[in-house]
Amino acid sequence: MILPPHFSIRGGDLFIEGQNCVDLAEQYGTPLYVTSEDRIRTQMQGYRDALSSYYSDISVLYAAKANGNLAVFQILASEGAGADVFSSGEVALALKAGMDPHKLLFNGSSKTLMDLALAVELGIRVSVDSLDELHQLDAVAAEAGKVAEIAFRVNPALEVPTHPKIATGLASSKFGIPHQQIPAAYAEALACSNIKPVGIHCHIGSQILDVTPFAKAAEVMVRIAREITDLGIKLEFLDLGGGLGIPYNHTSETAPSPAEYAAAVMPVFLAGIKECNIHPELWVEPGRSLVADSTVLLATVNSVKKAHKTFVNVDAGFNLLIRPVMYDSYHEIVVANRADQPIAGTYTVAGPICETGDLLAVDRALPGVQEGDLVAVLDTGAYGFSMSSQYNSRPRCAEVLIRGGDAALMRRAETVDDLLASMVTPPWL
Repeated sequence: MILPPHFSIRGGDLFIEGQNCVDLAEQYGTPLYVTSEDRIRTQMQGYRDALSSYYSDISVLYAAKANGNLAVFQILASEGAGADVFSSGEVALALKAGMDPHKLLFNGSSKTLMDLALAVELGIRVSVDSLDELHQLDAVAAEAGKVAEIAFRVNPALEVPTHPKIATGLASSKFGIPHQQIPAAYAEALACSNIKPVGIHCHIGSQILDVTPFAKAAEVMVRIAREITDLGIKLEFLDLGGGLGIPYNHTSETAPSPAEYAAAVMPVFLAGIKECNIHPELWVEPGRSLVADSTVLLATVNSVKKAHKTFVNVDAGFNLLIRPVMYDSYHEIVVANRADQPIAGTYTVAGPICETGDLLAVDRALPGVQEGDLVAVLDTGAYGFSMSSQYNSRPRCAEVLIRGGDAALMRRAETVDDLLASMVTPPWL
């Protein structure tokens, strides 16, 4: 296994950015998410530098759903990021982190009237997903005496090499308006009294390890940009979404860098806007590729059991990391306190949840694992804690942020009192 550059092995222990995972687990307890601030900044700077080497007017909008911790938002805000938001909660996090409302895009295929009213009140642009939503937003803006700035979300009907549950640009996807219908949608928006079309938006999927689909999406978008420019719309931004993946399997997978992404997409974008004679901002929405490999999930081995497989039973399960169960996703496993020891056998890492499918890793070659050891699950900074739950009435774990030699909580562990805090006993019980 080739470790990411911010991990190392020293004296048999796994280190992240110079800090010993074993020491962090002893200090804060397990399960525990540990995130490197420096790694997030490095990834953000990589996008900014790669894109701006081609074009000056670029904005990176963090895909907020990937990791909803306020500290992560604050790190990215300090690097100049905006955010792609899907809820009022994500709006609140982005604003609390100091992000400019004008650098947010309220996305989603099923927004409530309250969502739309919040966007209008705060001046947040809306990625409109249907004509019903367009007219709802027009009415909400009229009631507020304001004009809502919008983009339409384009469904480009592209096949992409990723898990079907995260392929959002398929013709069969719930997201967006079919690309053939987009010019007519913009014409309808122009007829609305309280709507101002200022952008165009698409997102084709997630965990994509080939830059070709992104270039194809850019081709679709600049073609549509030509058509809607002819309608008299002045495009202020063109948003290509996100979706660049990471190598979860550090032996067999590679992922394109932001520089390789830019090299594939930017020539298409630049040629297209030159032909249209327009100069919109280019927006992109990375999430996973900004934060995934910044984070490790640490779990203590409760027991080792030999049955039809040898199970390593740990104190973290799909309540904290659901990706292996939901998507059959692969995450590298390191025995953090035996990281330099030779392979001793094949193990299946299982969580404590009352479900047969609660397996974090199946049939992995690991050193001789024992009760009390520390297991590290790599690349858990995206869709880890953000998709966690309290299933089996298990309080969620703490999250720690590290920077240089510093470490601090960025979320305390929940308690049983937290589980009960929002529950109310009906008067007849």
